[in-house]
Parts: sequence; structure tokens; C-alpha cells
Amino acid sequence: MTAPETKSPEPEQPHYIGHRQRLRGRFLSAPKGSLPDYELLEIMLFAASPRMDVKPLAKQLLLRFGSLAGVITAQTDELKEIKGMNDIAITQLKAVQDMSERLIKQEITEKPIIQSWKALLDYCRASMGHLKKEQFRLLFLNKKHMIISDELQEYGTVDQTPVYPREVVKRALQLEASSIIMVHNHPSGDVRPSKEDIQITKQIMQAAETVGITLHDHVIISSKNHYSFKAHGVM
Repeated sequence: MTAPETKSPEPEQPHYIGHRQRLRGRFLSAPKGSLPDYELLEIMLFAASPRMDVKPLAKQLLLRFGSLAGVITAQTDELKEIKGMNDIAITQLKAVQDMSERLIKQEITEKPIIQSWKALLDYCRASMGHLKKEQFRLLFLNKKHMIISDELQEYGTVDQTPVYPREVVKRALQLEASSIIMVHNHPSGDVRPSKEDIQITKQIMQAAETVGITLHDHVIISSKNHYSFKAHGVM
């Protein structure tokens, strides 16, 4: 008499499989903004690491870069230094960054800038507030104060970005712009203008005025603060 066949027990699923399903369900059903930052990061990393519990990685990223915004805006080389961050994971984060900036930028380009000043600051902070080096960009406006071009002018060292007034005015004339907004970041987080910041602002303002173009403002951005030359009476 042969012994009855016994079925092998089914392999137990990794604990994180059920966690992923529950987290997706909570994300779709919970009020917007209710999930903590590390869980949002987990969801972004799911597709990049299908066979890995990504909660520790999400928490490590937040610890390393300080905030969700810091993770999303981190440089690719910095992200590659984190164990578990492969090309797919980095692409996921960079895609989120790009989409976020495009959403905010769309808001500021569809109406006069004076009606969307907060959105402008949000856009500048998202695109350059977390950078480790100084970046200088120019926003060229038409007569209705709507942006006709947003251009990265220079990408400099950690504490200095070269700017040439003649080139700024030349580009404004090419675009038939009526006014300009200058924006640059201070990686140190201190948004107070340097002597050089004040000097170049006055030089560009004077050069623009000679051809009938107005320098509307110069804004210094950091990850948390901003400084408006116009609001502080510097110009």
C-alpha cells in the first residue's frame, strides 16, 4: 500500500509584498497629503526594486538629503552613492522632479507674473533652490508681464556665477521683451545679497534702461527663503 502523496507547502511571500498592496490602497483612498514622506518615496521606488523592501532605502534617502524635496532634487551622482539606488530608481525620482517643475511653470506662464508671484517663487525654489552651485536664470516678459522665455544663463561655482549685462540686454532685444526678472540661488541658504549681487543688478538695470527695457526684479532663492531686491528697495 502506497503512502498518500503530500503536497509541498507553498513558498511564503516576502513580507513587503503585502505591505506594498496595503500602501497602494492607502495612497489611493487616503486624503491628499496624509502619507508621510518616506511612504511616498516607497511608492516611487516600488517599480525600480520589485524584489526588495524599499522602506529602509526611503528612510535612508530622507536622512541623507534632509527632506523629500532634497531627495527629488538631489544630483544624479549623489543618488548613485546610495546603495540600492539603481538607474531605474533614479529615473523615477528625476521624472517626478521634471513633472513637478513643469506643472508649476505652466501656472506662471499662463497669466501675468504679478498675478502668480507665489507660483514663480515656488517654481524657482523647486528648480534651483536645492542646487549645490549657483545658477543664474533670466525670465523675459512681454508688455502684459507674461513670460515669453525662461532661460538658464550661467551655471557657476559654489559662490559665484558670471553674468554679462551686454549679453542680457542683447537677448532681451532679440526676444522683444519689455522687462526682465533676474533669479539666482545661494547654496549657502543665506539669501542676503552680496556686494557683487548688488553691483551686477545695478549694471544690468542701467544697461536695460538705455534701450527702454525694465528690470522688474532680482530674486535670490534658497531651499527655504527668498530675497526680492525690489521689495527691499535695493533697486
